[in-house]
Amino acid sequence: MTEKLALVTGGAQGIGYACAEALTEDGFRCILADIQTDKVREAASRLGGIAMTCDMSDADQIGAMFDTIAADHGPLHALVNNAGIAMPGDPLDYALEDFRKVIDVNLVGTFVASQRAAKMMVEAGIEGAIVNMSSINAQVAIPAIPAYCASKGGVMQLTKAMSLALAPKGIRVNAVGPGSIDTDMMAGVNANPEAMARVMSRTPLGRVGSAREIGDVVAFLVSKKASYITGETIYVDGGRLGLNYTV
Repeated sequence: MTEKLALVTGGAQGIGYACAEALTEDGFRCILADIQTDKVREAASRLGGIAMTCDMSDADQIGAMFDTIAADHGPLHALVNNAGIAMPGDPLDYALEDFRKVIDVNLVGTFVASQRAAKMMVEAGIEGAIVNMSSINAQVAIPAIPAYCASKGGVMQLTKAMSLALAPKGIRVNAVGPGSIDTDMMAGVNANPEAMARVMSRTPLGRVGSAREIGDVVAFLVSKKASYITGETIYVDGGRLGLNYTV
């Protein structure tokens, strides 16, 4: 098969869909995976892509998805590990089950998918690209999302480790760390003027970002324009990490 294939997890909406949209425009045929079956089918249909249902906290489901991709569509040229959950809560009362669920989706699922994609690329002789979705919370923390912060810090380090392991194979591994982006995760903030004011007070560009602004950076990292970049996390945060704040 001659077409370039990209798998985007969490592709039914928001940042994942924007990543798939940008990659499609760059000539990829995108496989969109999501736990929301109906939504991911609709999203894939709009892009002329392929829909798959997968719970990224379940290694067996991830493995079965990759088996299907290999059998029906061929090897991947790009993987975007976008699927993620937050599950806020007070760290003093945070349920261990919730902590593990966030880690399983955001970090373990990213590792399992990256491992399978990398093996697929190596076997096919493809010098591909993997892009992981980290967060500014890999660097700064919010007390109400302890598991999310831990998982995104892990994604940052996993990105570095995998990039070193796969560099001899010509496979690049990078990450994108969004700041405040206008997605469903920000719906509560958008509806609360005081919360939005706090977000804007620590965002030098003075606005929230769009999902497509993240998708465009992901598409850049996948492209040959980023051929000498690996092991990096690119923060797309409106300048937020440049501030010396503790709030």
